[in-house]
Amino acid sequence: MEYWTDYGLNHFPPWSARRQVHFPPPLQDLVDERLVHFGEPFAGITANGSRCNDLFNLIETGGDTRTLAEAAQAFLAHLSAEQRQQAMFPLDAEERRRWINVHMYIFRHGVMLEDLDAEGRRLGIDLLRQTLSHRGFAQARDIMRTNQLLADITKSHDEFGEWPYFVSIFGDPAGGEPWGWQIDGHHLCLNSTVIGDQVVLTPTFMGAEPSRIFDGPFAGTVLFSAEERGGLDLIRSLNADQAARAILRPSIHPDDLPRELQHPFDGRMQAGAYHDNVVVPYEGVAGADLSDAQRRRLLALIAAYVGWAPEPHAQIKMAEVVSHLDETWFSWMGTTDGDDPFYYRVQSPVVLIEFDHHPGVVFDNQVPSRNHVHTVVRTPNGNDYGMDLLRQHHDRFDHRHGQHTSR
Repeated sequence: MEYWTDYGLNHFPPWSARRQVHFPPPLQDLVDERLVHFGEPFAGITANGSRCNDLFNLIETGGDTRTLAEAAQAFLAHLSAEQRQQAMFPLDAEERRRWINVHMYIFRHGVMLEDLDAEGRRLGIDLLRQTLSHRGFAQARDIMRTNQLLADITKSHDEFGEWPYFVSIFGDPAGGEPWGWQIDGHHLCLNSTVIGDQVVLTPTFMGAEPSRIFDGPFAGTVLFSAEERGGLDLIRSLNADQAARAILRPSIHPDDLPRELQHPFDGRMQAGAYHDNVVVPYEGVAGADLSDAQRRRLLALIAAYVGWAPEPHAQIKMAEVVSHLDETWFSWMGTTDGDDPFYYRVQSPVVLIEFDHHPGVVFDNQVPSRNHVHTVVRTPNGNDYGMDLLRQHHDRFDHRHGQHTSR
């Protein structure tokens, strides 16, 4: 397998991660394409254009969301009045759906961690820590540090770095009402919504280029090993008939794919940024057609992503996943042996996961490699951003005139 040190660097015009810049027409067209999707009212990702109802329940879970709310309050309290105004939005603000994983400044909002003092950054990182599991938090921080590696390698410190990540708070984490927060930047876009003691942690995008670092100050960093290995374990466990259904394309080499499966931002992904309402038909092999051992591998693969959240929130989500395991579909593009790149998707009524290997952006490999990984996790059928639970909350409680009473 080749690693990032085997490649040279691409030489694109510098596009800042910190301020708005003017893009050339081909890139601006890609940006404008995102806005077309954003103009649609939120409906949620579906498999056939029709949303399944009654999948998500507003319940008391016994989970602790107080420490998360306290971390958000501490972060806000440390900001100056001007920074707090930048960081805070109503819960229903359109900015909640504005996130994108590319490194250049597009649609950013909130307060940038880089603009804060050391204590402000520490409090921002603590908010991230309280949102994620130990493994999820470690991965998120490794993504940010890898972005610093890119700054050091390219000498383009305006495009990359550890701290050009934007934090926004939606609603009031001190008020007892639903609220949320978002961190948005290169290869790390996380949306957290808190309704009572329930937490919805989607959409979440995590990625890295490079995904393995073997020298320098970040030597030993390996990203997405569980997610990569879990996909390979499952696809390699399939028999010939199952594999024939699961493998949609035997290669993701650019010569073997149509243009619509080589999007500069999304690659083969269907549910990336600004695709909140995309229709993604079920494809591949269904959980109902897997053996018990294969179903355990499928659950382990999903748990690698759900496990980005802390317990008991991850456990609650996995219970949803298990209840729809027969309706969970697994599809694949690429080879299944060696060190070649691949894409896979796991999709059920309650979760959608995509994993994709990309060509180089910083590095000059024109063919996808395992050095550049994109992943996204979504909650289909209307509960991305906790929207379905928020609807239930507002149906149950009367919020007129600032009241919060049961209907």
